[in-house]
Amino acid sequence: MNLSYFIAKRISFKRAGGFSATIHKIAVGSLAMGLAVSILSFMVLGGFQTTVSDKVYGFTGHYQVQRFTMSNAFEEAPFSLNSVFAQEYGQLPFVKKVQSFAHKAALIKGEDEVEGILVKGISHDFDTLAFQKYIKEGRMLRVPEEGTSNEVLLSKNIANKLLVKVGDKLTFYFVQEPPRFRRVEVVGIFETYLENFDEKIVIGELQTIRNLNGWTKDQVGGLEVFVEDSKEIDSYSPQLEKVMDFDLKLVASKDKFLEIFDWLTLLDTNVYVFVGLISFVAVFNMGAILFILIMERTQMIGLLKAMGTRNKQIRSIFFFNGMNILARGLVIGNAIGLGFGVLQDTFKLIPLDPASYYMSYVPIEWNWPIIIYLNLGIIFLTALVLLIPVMVISRVDPIKSIRFD
Repeated sequence: MNLSYFIAKRISFKRAGGFSATIHKIAVGSLAMGLAVSILSFMVLGGFQTTVSDKVYGFTGHYQVQRFTMSNAFEEAPFSLNSVFAQEYGQLPFVKKVQSFAHKAALIKGEDEVEGILVKGISHDFDTLAFQKYIKEGRMLRVPEEGTSNEVLLSKNIANKLLVKVGDKLTFYFVQEPPRFRRVEVVGIFETYLENFDEKIVIGELQTIRNLNGWTKDQVGGLEVFVEDSKEIDSYSPQLEKVMDFDLKLVASKDKFLEIFDWLTLLDTNVYVFVGLISFVAVFNMGAILFILIMERTQMIGLLKAMGTRNKQIRSIFFFNGMNILARGLVIGNAIGLGFGVLQDTFKLIPLDPASYYMSYVPIEWNWPIIIYLNLGIIFLTALVLLIPVMVISRVDPIKSIRFD
């Protein structure tokens, strides 16, 4: 057996008592807590970013294709589904699906309240299964093959303001020439926790908006484009623009809802700074604790030197000891971090205020590459720091150290 490894095992905290055992436990605890908090920070950060961005993209697509106009009105100028883009987007491999839509402003009247809203008209290509998770009461509206059903989905926010529930009848008033109105039935209530949508959007039928605006059956207000990988949005834009008609424009959702994505970026920066500080403290503690252990074992170092042991062998003793502490800290840290992640992901233990965080509980994302990189980063930094205190060993004088007390 390697002599350095044998001595390192003899002075480990399993066999050492009193002060040495306490120092070993502090070192293990420091590393474990630093790693656990780092893992949880990235899991929660990833959960926040994925949950919020998926809600935005699920409601608007990753891009919107619209007719180019100089107006800032909520309502879009129509274009035909026979356009070049509508015919050729299927040739792009990264395009997952495309949904047609149109918006129209209206006033909605309940029994006693009136509210200004924006009707989003959807068609047969709308992904009802993906939207189903946001429906809190009732069902998804049905889009008939011919004609209109006059069914709508209200957000919970609007439903509470108007004091209406599933099954109630409402009247929509559209301000145009001549003024129009529609009597509709509330068949479902949805909630995304995103105020941009919950405070003003009502889901209706695209054909109803076509009829109100005098559009033909092949005209839409816009197309929502969904791509395979939302992280590659910037690289997809030039390829999409190549198949765009000259009078159409491409709008990325992350640019349209800049305040939401800026908030997520700010969270990202905060977490990196926070994790960096925690990692620095944990690794610094490891180096300081190993230095204390070396000072405590000064007499042993002097005795080994007097017996002819080389400095390299003595350094290996404390390096092995430090790596033993590191291994235990990694095991415990991963167990705590991943264990708490499983509990939160399964039982939703920590709630949140949806009005502030856009969700009702702390989300968890299982990003295994990040977890692996955190472990490798802690191993590398700790191994690097371990080299500093063990270099002190070469400067220890055998005679003085034997008499050291």
